[in-house]
Amino acid sequence: MTASAVRLRPVTERDRDFLVGVYGSTREDELASVDWPEGAMEAFVRLQFDAQDRSYRAQNPHGCFDVVEVDGIDAGRMYVDRRPAEIRLVDISLLPQFRSRGIGGDLVTRLTDEAAATGRMVSMHVEIHNRAALLYARLGFEVVAERGPYRRMEWRGR
Repeated sequence: MTASAVRLRPVTERDRDFLVGVYGSTREDELASVDWPEGAMEAFVRLQFDAQDRSYRAQNPHGCFDVVEVDGIDAGRMYVDRRPAEIRLVDISLLPQFRSRGIGGDLVTRLTDEAAATGRMVSMHVEIHNRAALLYARLGFEVVAERGPYRRMEWRGR
């Protein structure tokens, strides 16, 4: 995947349904184990997305909330909060058809390059069983803490 094919654009209100779909795609395996009445799963996903979105925005009021585009096609989301001493990767999620293509790695590498150029670290919280933690480790992130189902990972430079 070439870097020029992947770009970020700010989230707008028109992106809400797309973002709900991205969120739902990250929970597919978990939600598939429940026998949902018609329409209940969609309502649950919307409710959970709304709660997560409110929380992310409240905890990161100066964050950048972007849609990831690949060759002009909406492919996912990337939320980043640039703080004085760190760049916090709040969330990065791609639709299934865009995963395992190097897109996430490219986007995270852009953040570590920015951090290196500005003398900051990059931090994130990752669910313990999230396969993406292996990617982050390959990119130089280290686990610095565990709390409940999450690990805090940090990149502190090359």
